[in-house]
Parts: sequence; C-alpha cells; structure tokens
Amino acid sequence: MISLRNVTLRRGTKVLLDAASVTVNPGEKVGLVGRNGAGKSSLFALLAGNLHEDGGEFLLPPSWRLAQVAQDMPETEDSATDFVIAGDSRLMAAEAEVKAAEAAGDGERMAYAYTALHDAGAHDAQARAQALILGLGFKTTELNHPVNSFSGGWRMRLQLARALMCPSDLLLLDEPTNHLDLDALVWLESWLKRYEGTMIVISHDREFLDAVTNVTLHIDVGRLTRYGGNYSTFEETRAQQLELQQAAYDKQQEKIAHLTSFITRFKAKATKAKQAQSRVKALERMEKLAPVLASAEFTFEFKEPANLPNPMLVLGDVDCGYAPAEDAAAGAMPTVIVRKATHTVSAGQRIGILGANGQGKSTLVKTIARTLAPLSGIVTEGKGLSIGYFAQQELDVLRPQDNPLEHMVRLAKEALPEGESGREQDLRTYLGAFNFSGDMVKQAVGTMSGGEKARLVLAMLVWQRPNLLLLDEPTNHLDLATREALSVALNEFEGTVMLVSHDRALLRAVCDEFWLVSRGSLAPFDGDLDDYQQFLLDEAKRVREAIKESQKEARAAAAPVLAPAARKSSSNLKALQRDLGKLEQQMLELQTQKNAMEARLSTLSDPQEIGELGLKMQTIDESLADIEDRWLAISEEIEALSS
Repeated sequence: MISLRNVTLRRGTKVLLDAASVTVNPGEKVGLVGRNGAGKSSLFALLAGNLHEDGGEFLLPPSWRLAQVAQDMPETEDSATDFVIAGDSRLMAAEAEVKAAEAAGDGERMAYAYTALHDAGAHDAQARAQALILGLGFKTTELNHPVNSFSGGWRMRLQLARALMCPSDLLLLDEPTNHLDLDALVWLESWLKRYEGTMIVISHDREFLDAVTNVTLHIDVGRLTRYGGNYSTFEETRAQQLELQQAAYDKQQEKIAHLTSFITRFKAKATKAKQAQSRVKALERMEKLAPVLASAEFTFEFKEPANLPNPMLVLGDVDCGYAPAEDAAAGAMPTVIVRKATHTVSAGQRIGILGANGQGKSTLVKTIARTLAPLSGIVTEGKGLSIGYFAQQELDVLRPQDNPLEHMVRLAKEALPEGESGREQDLRTYLGAFNFSGDMVKQAVGTMSGGEKARLVLAMLVWQRPNLLLLDEPTNHLDLATREALSVALNEFEGTVMLVSHDRALLRAVCDEFWLVSRGSLAPFDGDLDDYQQFLLDEAKRVREAIKESQKEARAAAAPVLAPAARKSSSNLKALQRDLGKLEQQMLELQTQKNAMEARLSTLSDPQEIGELGLKMQTIDESLADIEDRWLAISEEIEALSS
C-alpha cells in the first residue's frame, strides 16, 4: 500500500503538504482533488519519484510498476501503433533481451528470453495497442500514420494510450480527459473500470470522477484528507462541513434568494418559462453546492443582453465545411462535413450539441459563429444578434505578450464609438471580479496557467454582453469549483446557449435539449445524456462489427492462398469439413509437441540444448498461427455455404 506519515512537501518557499498523513490500499481507485495550485501535481511527482519529501515518511512498495501519461509532446516518425506498443516496458525489455541473447549466441539465455517474450504478450501486442488507439477516437486508417502527422491534442491521446499499454500496479492520470471528446471519454471510463491495479487520478470532470473512483483525497491548505466514496460523496460531505461556517452559509442563502426571486417573477410567463425552468435546476443544485461555490476562487454572472431577437438565427439548407485552399488545384472540391442543416435557434434556448469525434460539432459552431462561411445555404441572423464565442483554440488566440489589461483596453476600443475608450480604472475593477487583481493585470498572458487564460476569455465574453453564447469545450482548463461557477452563471444567463462539451455535469445542468451531429447530418436528439451514452456504445459496436466484417472479407480473399484444398473444393461442403478436421488434427499434434517441449525445457541444463529447444518452440508457434489462420478461413467458408 501507499503510506504518507507526517509528510511535509515544499516547492520553493511554498508549503504544499504540512505533516500530512494518508493511506491508499492496493486496488483502490482514488480521485485527487483540490484548488489549482494546492499541490496535486506535486504529490504526483512525489509518487513518481521525481520529488522527495522534505519531512516525514513516504512509503511505496518497491515492486510496484508505475505507469503515467508523459506530459511532453512526442516528436517521432514512428507509426501510432508502434509508438503505443513501445509503452509496454515489459515487452520492450523482453525484445531487447532476445536481441542481446541472439547476439551473444547464448542458448540458455535465448531460451529464457523467448519464454519471457511470449509471457510479455508479444503475440497480441499490436492488437492490444490498436484497440487502445481506436478506443481513444482514432480512425482505422490512422493506425499506421506517423505520430508527427497528428495535432497536439491527438498526440496527447497517443501518450494516454501508451500509458494504458504499460503493465502497471499504480496508474497515475493527470487530467486524462482534457483532450477527449465524449465518445472517447465513455470508452476510457469503461477501460478504467476494468483496470485491476491502484489508480490515482486528477480530474476536473465530476461525472468522470464519479464513474471511476471509490476514494477521494482532498488537498487543502497543506492538509490531505481522505474521504470514502466518489467525488459526489466527497462534495456532499464537504458541503455539510462548510455549511457550519456562517460566512459560507450566508453566501448560499443570498444566491438561493436571487434564484428564487427570478423563478417567482417569470415562471408564469410563457416567454420566460424555459429560463425559469433552468433556474429551478440551478436552485436544486445550489441547495447543496453553494457552500462549495462559496470557497471557489471566484463567481461571476453574464450581463443581461441589451435585446433578445427571436428567432436568434435560422439555418436554411446549410452545408458546413471547408473551402479548397487558395493554392489547391483547379477544380478542387470543398470538404463538406455537415450537409443541409435546417434549424431555428430561438431566444432562451439551451442547446447541447452532441456527436462523436470528427462528426462536425466544431465545424457547425464555427459556421454559426461566422468563423467559417457556409459552403451553401443561408444563415439568417435576427436583428441585433450579438454572439459570444468561446472556441476550443480560444486560448491560443490570446496574445501571449500582452497582459489582461491590454486585452480589455483593445476590446473596449473595438466596442465603443470612435474616439472613446473605457477608463483604465473601470477595466481594472472589472478584471478584479475575475480574480485578476494587483500585479496580475500587468502579467503577460503567455506566462499564465490554462485556467487563468480561460478566466480571461470568460471575462472578455461577459464584457461584450452577448445574447447568443457559443461555447466549444469551455471547461478544458477550469477546475471543479470554477466549472460550478460557470454552470450557475449559464443558468442565470438571459440569452441563448449553444454548448459543445465533454463535461456531462455541465451539459446536464445547463441544457434543456440536444442536437446530434452524426454521419454528415444535424438532427434533434430525442433523449437525455444517458440515452446518448448508450448511442455511443451502440455506434462503437457498429464500428467494431464493420471492422470485423472487413477483416473477414480480407481473410476470405486470402483463403485460396492459405488453403489450396478449400479453393479447389469451395462448392463441396464435405470436402471443406474434411480439410477442417485435418487442420484440427495438425493443431492438436503441434500443441502436444509444444507441451512436451515445455516440460522438457524445465529439466535441461545444457545451454546448447536449451537454445535449440527454444528455437524449435518458436517454429511451432509460427506453424500454429499459420494453421489457425487457415482453419479460420475454411470455417468461415463452411459457414457461408451452410447459410
């Protein structure tokens, strides 16, 4: 087990752990939570052996194998499959030992090396690696693409697959969901539930933590506290503790009163009914979450829109996608991702946009946001439409060399009439509400954390006073408390929300309806997120079956080469069955020989004999694999003839 006894951990002059004690038992699945900067990543560094305790005692079983996601961006021309296979440290060591034994000509060493290679799973390593790659959202056509051909987010997915490929007793995952879409996230949850070792995960995704953890460790002001149960259990317990603090309780009551007032005023009005219903959901969550929000780094709210056009916009037979590049060959065709989208977006709607990876969610949002021009069709905007757009790459759009105040000054100049600009003190005060106070308003954005950049983007969105919010993965860099603050702010927002997110807690809290982007079309999704998760599982099953069918066809095409008798007698079922029986007899004889060799191997002491026997066993393994292929091809032909 993992044990910390009165451990003190410092980074520079900051004390992250102060005489902290905790135990993690073998096989436990632990969620590590706490504010940004509380010390979660530093504790991971301690567990991984990259940091050492400054006081106390830290114990980790020396025999435990560790796996974690490398944080560096991989730069290699290796294929995606080979890169992930290389994550299996046990297999890599076995392959290296085989090469060394063969180079040395040491028979005994070779025999042991071949056995270790087999035990390490060399026979199915490629299949295991590719299952991980496909599960994380890659296409079958990308399995052999060079790692360097993928974007940064996809390369980080390969780093995750590489970590999962590695046999381990302790798995450390630091924000594994940041670069995943909802379909890959559902697959990862399923994989982690089957993981047999001890796992510790840092994540800001509530539902992910609830799904994969059964213990929660909370870091707060140097203390490390263990809670039994998943994140929701921790949160409820923590909320009860905070309710005992009068300040937190008062803040909760003030927020509840605000929401209740809105519901009372607007529940009976047809034009506000949906918004009132959203506030009811927010109130239900607020009753238990407000104490947690009271301890958040900040809370905020969107300004009331100046007007609410209805409809906000209308999509009429819109094709969304990408026009040919300027240097493309003459006659090059545009790339259409979503075809004939026809929908109306009304005032007050709260729409969650769903769809598996690569189906076109972001392309649709970019078209609505005017970042991409429609390839065909018409987007009709309501008079006075004001769009606030948070793009997945919005953090990259910020100017790294500029500070938050410079960003706000530039925004104010663009929005205000010519010759006017916002007063610097007003802009400083405004930024202070988003926790940019003191010297932080003059800090270069490039030196800030992802969470701080995301807060700045939110501040810029709120200042623009939009009536339509287009949010494409807005929570990637936000901690749990800030996500809750965003959830409440969106529920209080008077305008329309269109949201793409893999954060299911945010989707459940904010959205009243869902659109599905799938197979090139856009349609309402008749169901909730649980129905959608089942849809994703069904889609994954469909893809697996399609791959299986294509492999079956490939094997059938190769059957004449693998089994000449089957080719000559393809119309004769009895002849095929005789061939099948012969192959089964051959497999039985070879397996019997292999068993006898394995028994003999344990009694030999002469290195030369051991080496020769090891080579013979390798030859038998190859023969068995070939016969099994032929057996499978004939079996499928028999099945086809029988049907």
